[in-house]
Amino acid sequence: MEGEESRVKGLGMGQLAFFGHLERVERMRCYWELKHVQLKTLEQFREKDGKEKSKVYQKGLKTQKKKKPLDESDLVNAGFEEVQKLNQQNNQLSQCTAETAVSTAAHLDLIEEEQEGEKHRERKDDKQQDAVEEEAREQEIVAELLQIKEEDKKEEDERSKEVEALWLSEESQLAALNSSGQTDESITVTPESCEENLETTFSPKRHVTDENLTDELKKSRVEEALEEEEEKELKEEEEAGLEAAEAGPDIPEEGTEEERKDAEPVTDEYVIDSSPPPPAPFEHRLVTTKTHQITSYYTINKEEVLGGGRFGMVHKCEEKSSGLILAAKIIKARSQKEKEVVKCEIEVMNQLNHANLIQLYAAFESRHEIILVMEYVDGGELFDRIIDENYKLTELDTVLFIRQISEGLQYMHKMYILHLDLKPENILCVSRQTNKVKIIDFGLARRYKPREKLRVNFGTPEFLAPEVINYEFVSFPTDMWSLGVITYMLLSGLSPFLGEDDNETLNNILACQWSFEEAEFADISEEAKDFISRLLVKSKSWRMSASQSLKHPWLSDRALHYRLHHKKNKCHSSHGPPPEG
Repeated sequence: MEGEESRVKGLGMGQLAFFGHLERVERMRCYWELKHVQLKTLEQFREKDGKEKSKVYQKGLKTQKKKKPLDESDLVNAGFEEVQKLNQQNNQLSQCTAETAVSTAAHLDLIEEEQEGEKHRERKDDKQQDAVEEEAREQEIVAELLQIKEEDKKEEDERSKEVEALWLSEESQLAALNSSGQTDESITVTPESCEENLETTFSPKRHVTDENLTDELKKSRVEEALEEEEEKELKEEEEAGLEAAEAGPDIPEEGTEEERKDAEPVTDEYVIDSSPPPPAPFEHRLVTTKTHQITSYYTINKEEVLGGGRFGMVHKCEEKSSGLILAAKIIKARSQKEKEVVKCEIEVMNQLNHANLIQLYAAFESRHEIILVMEYVDGGELFDRIIDENYKLTELDTVLFIRQISEGLQYMHKMYILHLDLKPENILCVSRQTNKVKIIDFGLARRYKPREKLRVNFGTPEFLAPEVINYEFVSFPTDMWSLGVITYMLLSGLSPFLGEDDNETLNNILACQWSFEEAEFADISEEAKDFISRLLVKSKSWRMSASQSLKHPWLSDRALHYRLHHKKNKCHSSHGPPPEG
């Protein structure tokens, strides 16, 4: 009985639901519960009255006062009545046993959740409190470091004052020694001692070890604070230095006003007239050959010849409908192959729209010839200015000419077009009063295609590049070689590779034999010679491009142009080669 009672006591409220079928066990549980309630009530009553509490025994509840023993009949009657009461209470309690177990389990779960929530809140509060304490400790460390830095700064200021006083005293001693005639060897010790003092002045007085910083976060925050302080100090020192520089005494200029005036032009600049020549008097056109008679639209003056060569002649003409003055280039083309060559020239000119390149206006095709109607300029060929003894061609004039030719070539090369016949005869002056020029004659021009290697076997011998003579691939540097020859000729009036015949000329080009030893280059600037030297290079990959030539000092340095403007040296243009027959 005692073992069964103890087992029932040890069961939880949730487990009692599984033993509802055990009537005896239920009765005993209800009995002991009622007794337990009675005992609590009795204990509460005795506590109020200040009496002693009853003692709980394992077999039942007994008071300290012993009652009078009952008879056997009374015990039986009392036990029977008590059993009946217990049975009634047991029936009532058995109905609600399951509900009580479920509600009790839910209640226990809620209690456990509340306890876990309280523990979580306690842990969170502990973490927050630790973080606050951590931050407070970090702030204290930063404050201590800043205080240490301020103290160090004060000590450094005091030391610097002491060092300045030492330097002043040393300077006074040096002055006294120099005045007394002592040698420099006797005064070499003092500056070293001062340097030692300076080194000790800037050495740190206190060191902060890593023991004060517990983690990387503290280190980063402390370092940031110190860096901010150092930046502020540097800014203050810079501002103080600027103020001192501004407040410093002005250094008086040396020399007289006349000397200053003579010295000023060295830094002056001369801006050359780099504006483009006037554009064509018509918009750029995409021209196709017409089979109509040209005389129906234009009046060609056969008596006035503007130029000529292997292709034919150029005459002045006028458009009947507008009165516009133009130039008519009459090209002999009897075979279909010859006509295809001229149509290639038309196709090239259709792609070129630049002020330094002559513009095409119209084209007419007949049975034996093709006539190109183009923009008209009346300044004559650049070649004529080279050989004209009465024309004073200066180095600065050559700069203007070469700059414009380079701009025209730069545009052509950007359009992937090679001229391949660049020479003074194919450069026209816009007028005789200005130095504006335009490039003409695109009869040998070709479109450059990197994948299709281009070889040519034509051109004027004096201006041919080595790769053309060797029948190698040609490209943009081929035109730049010709530009170097033209520059050489404009500055000296001489042809750099011209020989007794074409074979000797071609051999001179292949050997790249040329020099500045001629007397005509005595007064030419070094920049001009360097410009030529960067173009007349046998290996085409080492030549300047058109864009690079425009950036060369000879074409871009305004100070050099100022010197050339005042120098006004006349190029030796009277020794030019005779015109081709």
